Amino acid sequence: MRYAAVRLLQAVPVFVATTFLIYTMVWALPGDPILALAGDKPLPENVLQALRDHYHLNDPLIVQYGLYMAGVFLRGDLGETFTGQPVSQLLQDRWGVTAQLALTAWIFELVVGIGLGVLAGLRRGKLADTAVLAGTTFVIAVPVFVVGYTAQIVLGLNLGLFPTAGTDQGWPVSYLLPGMVLGSFGLAYVARLTRTSVVENLRADYVRTATAKGMRRSRVIGRHTLRNSLIPVVTYLGVDFGNLMAGAVVTEGIFNLPGIGQQVFQSIQLQEGPVVVGVTTLLVMIFILANLLVDLLYGVLDPRTRRG
Repeated sequence: MRYAAVRLLQAVPVFVATTFLIYTMVWALPGDPILALAGDKPLPENVLQALRDHYHLNDPLIVQYGLYMAGVFLRGDLGETFTGQPVSQLLQDRWGVTAQLALTAWIFELVVGIGLGVLAGLRRGKLADTAVLAGTTFVIAVPVFVVGYTAQIVLGLNLGLFPTAGTDQGWPVSYLLPGMVLGSFGLAYVARLTRTSVVENLRADYVRTATAKGMRRSRVIGRHTLRNSLIPVVTYLGVDFGNLMAGAVVTEGIFNLPGIGQQVFQSIQLQEGPVVVGVTTLLVMIFILANLLVDLLYGVLDPRTRRG
């Protein structure tokens, strides 16, 4: 508990600094969001002034940020859009779509990536190892929108294996194909990282000692090799869940998924700063919680880290 509490306290200044940077960048964008509300129609000056006062746009930036953070911590309030709608209500329906998409991609990375990495590591220099290295290099080199459209046409339209758009069939059916597309890039890194870690640990002294004692190979690999090999993989997978949540804009656009990525893209176009700040604040929380979970798993996989 003390180990977890220390890690949680260390996350507080990170959260404050990160959200302040994001808040500053969003509100530094050119243009007046209040004028953008009216479009081509002019608004009376008293109306403009009242709206700016309501959203604290005339206050110094540090005051605006302080009021926003007070709302987040004291009331769980992510603010409201310039049309008067609470940001939390706007994201309520969309958040589940992105979370299910990210979870599908993350499970795909976890199962397939670790499986391919272990296979390549145990068969280093053989055909399986070469195939995994070549395949992951190809996936990393191809942009995600190319993978997305190709998968949609070939696997969805031509072969009819997966739905091509929307969420009508629910989870997991509607999310399988976009989840594989979103997780393909991370899967390549998980497979290569697992492969490298397995190869290194197979050469370790404790593995040779366990083998020399006559321990079964399956026990040596499962109990000793994999446990230590998964430490860097756990780090990547923990951080990557936040990346999947934040990086779903392109995938949601290709497969017409009404998630927060699509909402952020629309909000940037409409200069809806509160929505962008609200979404990124939640993503920062996810990153911090994911890193905290990784630290705790470190303590399980390697008890020596708990003494640090």
